[in-house]
Amino acid sequence: MKTPDNWTEKNNALYRKIEFKNFSEAFAFMVRVAIEAERMNHHPVWTNVYNKLEIWLSTHDAGDVITEKDVELAEKINSLVLV
Repeated sequence: MKTPDNWTEKNNALYRKIEFKNFSEAFAFMVRVAIEAERMNHHPVWTNVYNKLEIWLSTHDAGDVITEKDVELAEKINSLVLV
């Protein structure tokens, strides 16, 4: 399984940190990701502080390891990044 661009493997999860111009852009991005995650029924662990967003993806029902579902969501997230 290939790690998607701009993601790293960290503690059995795919990890990415994204910085935006401001909080509004970060929050709007989170909403777009939430819609995709809900469609997939695959939800990220994330933190947001002002313009910084950190995302961790792993498949909980597979034992908290990286699966194809994580790779697929990571690629969808990559396609949403406008910064």
